[in-house]
Amino acid sequence: MTSSKFSSEPRVTGSHTADCPVPGHDQYKVTRVEQFDGDWKQTGCPRCQWENLNLQCETSVRDAAYAAKEADELNRDLFATGITPRFRGCTFDNFITNAESAKVRAQSICRRYAEEFEEHYRAGRALMLLGEVGNGKTHLACAILQYVVRKYGAKGLIVTAEAIMQAVTDSFRSNAGPSKSDLLAELAAVDLLVIDEVGMHTPRPGKDFMPSLLHEVIDRRYQLVRPTILVSNQDRDQLPSYIGPRAMDRLRESGGLLAPFTWGSARVGGGA
Repeated sequence: MTSSKFSSEPRVTGSHTADCPVPGHDQYKVTRVEQFDGDWKQTGCPRCQWENLNLQCETSVRDAAYAAKEADELNRDLFATGITPRFRGCTFDNFITNAESAKVRAQSICRRYAEEFEEHYRAGRALMLLGEVGNGKTHLACAILQYVVRKYGAKGLIVTAEAIMQAVTDSFRSNAGPSKSDLLAELAAVDLLVIDEVGMHTPRPGKDFMPSLLHEVIDRRYQLVRPTILVSNQDRDQLPSYIGPRAMDRLRESGGLLAPFTWGSARVGGGA
């Protein structure tokens, strides 16, 4: 997703030339590419890479070239999710439950959603993570997103409701960037979309277009039978005020799932 308003790409730094020891390959440009886990990877000779992938060579050499190519593609796909550095290390296993039943239940619902994603993808089945701020909803949402990208090769994206509204607002003010239609098409295209921080803004009667905008996003994915994860600090009764009642119905259809986060914030003093 080049020039995306929502996803990101790995940074590339440095630029110097190096001599390839293989005869006829001459010099090539060396750069360092940012890795999703925080490390940096130095690029090698592109001609060597092409030959190892396309010409006859030892099995071990070809296998190593394919593994490197797949690792580069996975790194790009993980960056494209828009998961920020703070949440890149989030997994199901490092979500702290302290054996508390409510936390174990939420963790289990999210893990099963990820593990059974192929079924949920075919059904376009949504998942809602609802509860107080600071209790690990984004942690588990990012764990799901990483899992489906790594395990199934899915394309995914996490974006806040505010970022969606800001991007659309910007599209009204300038003709230089993507249009509202372009933005909605991007949000509809990914295999799994996570909309985070829904309900964080203050509704303004008569002037608030957030509910209608989120309805458009959710409805478009519903029409395409693509699953959406919605993360909010609002409960199921309050949520329709922030996304619209029809969008709430869309999320419930096809057996839409709910993971309740019923405990308080764990941010003070650390925790999940």
